[in-house]
Amino acid sequence: QAEFKTMNFRRPHFQSKRHFTLLAATTLHAAFVLASSSSSLIAFSFILPTPTRTTAASSPAFYAAHKNNIKTHHSSIQSRLQSKEDDIMSEVSSMDPQTLSQLVEYATSFSAANGLQVEVPGDSTKKKSYITAPISLLPQSYPLDQFRHAKSLAGPFNELVDRISRDGEFLKETLRDVRGVDEYTGKLLDLYEEIYLGENKGMEWGKHARSADRLGILRSDYMLHQSSSNEYSIKQVELNTIASSFAGLASTVAKLHGFMTKRMEGDLTQFLGENERAVMGNVGTTNGVVSAADGDAELERGVPQSPAMARLPSVMAVAYNRYRERFISDSDSTQPVLLFVVQPNETNTVDQRLLEFALWNNHEIPVVRMSLAEIHDKVTLDETTGRLTFDHGSGSAKQEVAVVYFRAGYAPTDYPSGYDTTNANSSGVEWLARQRLERGSATKCPSLGYHLAGAKKVQQELARAGVVERFFPAADGDEAAEMRTAFAGLYSLGDDVNEEDLRAVKEVLFQEGGEGRYVLKPQREGGGYNFYGKELADKLKENCTITATDGDKESDVQLSPALSEFILMERLFPPQQRAILTRNGQVEGTGMTISELGCFGTIIASGEEGEVVHNEYAGFLLRTKFSGVDEGGVASGFATLSSPYLC
Repeated sequence: QAEFKTMNFRRPHFQSKRHFTLLAATTLHAAFVLASSSSSLIAFSFILPTPTRTTAASSPAFYAAHKNNIKTHHSSIQSRLQSKEDDIMSEVSSMDPQTLSQLVEYATSFSAANGLQVEVPGDSTKKKSYITAPISLLPQSYPLDQFRHAKSLAGPFNELVDRISRDGEFLKETLRDVRGVDEYTGKLLDLYEEIYLGENKGMEWGKHARSADRLGILRSDYMLHQSSSNEYSIKQVELNTIASSFAGLASTVAKLHGFMTKRMEGDLTQFLGENERAVMGNVGTTNGVVSAADGDAELERGVPQSPAMARLPSVMAVAYNRYRERFISDSDSTQPVLLFVVQPNETNTVDQRLLEFALWNNHEIPVVRMSLAEIHDKVTLDETTGRLTFDHGSGSAKQEVAVVYFRAGYAPTDYPSGYDTTNANSSGVEWLARQRLERGSATKCPSLGYHLAGAKKVQQELARAGVVERFFPAADGDEAAEMRTAFAGLYSLGDDVNEEDLRAVKEVLFQEGGEGRYVLKPQREGGGYNFYGKELADKLKENCTITATDGDKESDVQLSPALSEFILMERLFPPQQRAILTRNGQVEGTGMTISELGCFGTIIASGEEGEVVHNEYAGFLLRTKFSGVDEGGVASGFATLSSPYLC
């Protein structure tokens, strides 16, 4: 540690201590597990990718490369974890080892029988194999009133996203500073302006996109946060508007937890009771049924079942059928398809396939999967009709795309050929594919407007006084006030910084422990990009000019334009509960954990008219991680899937 503090981070691999920490922590973890689980001497190396250029400290390309290495090494040591399981079992004092062993057996068997799995990373040319998804062995206690509150906010947040997506001036002004320092967000905004606002290329360029329906499959993520009255209430972490994942696997986890908590109810009383007291104090529900309210169906105490795998395919079917009614004639003999835009080396394929199979089994809608690069090569746009079609080969007729569902395209790493779309040398092919899809008449999930509405900078701007009310005037009811109850403290670091924002920055820089009360967030999805604690403070110091003043006055702080791509967010402190976390069907560890609830919402709105034809809550997921872990993505390897135990 002493050597680490004095290291000179000059090599491109180590642009900051943050990067070194990420690598070193994983290496040490691997070394510890291998040393403790094997009597033989095992040598291994942590292979670093060779950068083609010096990467910036916040470069998503850097994190993508190193997170892939982390996953690879993490997978390679899973076989060593079994020998530690007996030690872990002895740590769970509220459960006897036989019960724990039975739970693990149920979890692995249930996962295999119900597709609770993820694909093993590896060579795409080889046969695919699957392992049990990372899950929490048991559910986490959750206050019923806050679960119900999160559900009730799905509809208003759905409609907020749609209204923001249609306000071009708001999006341009809000993201003005970001586009200057974040090439990815800038490119999205460029396309939005060209296609939906008619800038640069004229209104004719985007006429089909503007008339197309918009489909949103959104997920609003919340953490419980203790108020001044010592009660926990939900606060929004983020609103995901693209590739909102894990609806399928999370629904299966809820079924698993519902089965185990009822099947082994008597054996789990102490374990579940301790967690309930951590969240509810001594006020938890004692009877078997929680009273219904606000039109809710009666909710039993325990694990609720998520309707996501019925409602997500259902809303896709509504969008699909609306497209057929508008654009497909009775004489057309070929059936249109629903296009899944996926990453080339996706490992969360089972979650996606569950949606695909439900679409066929329940609605007989065929799904085709393509990467952005494949779309560039295969999908064509009819400029006259707006139809998107592709040739299946073998002399068959071209198939038409009715709905485009993005499970990729949410990060710069999904556009590896670059941003220059003017050359004919295979540069920018993914962006060209994204542009082509957007300009067509097919319903996009999400449209560019919906995508941009989920930006962190937009989330921060909405927290300012009067901004939500811009989209929900008083005449619309109390939706704006209801959404505001879930807002955490959010602060700008761009040109629009105000005194309140600067007070938060100064608290981080100058107050003891201030860096622990905030999170620094860039405009990124997927996990692994945020700054916490000392790394947060260092990042601000590197990009601030601090001018000392005489006397008792506070020092002046000037923010660098480089900070415009970030927002500062109040750090949330949810209740800690004991959990047993598993990966690949084996117990990874037990300890105190925190959880994050995600509520799915679905919306369909017509094109230029903006008529909302569908809007509803559509299910949930819960993610659980050890309390010492800052990030929270399941796919990025930081968290596990769980479910709420209502109390």
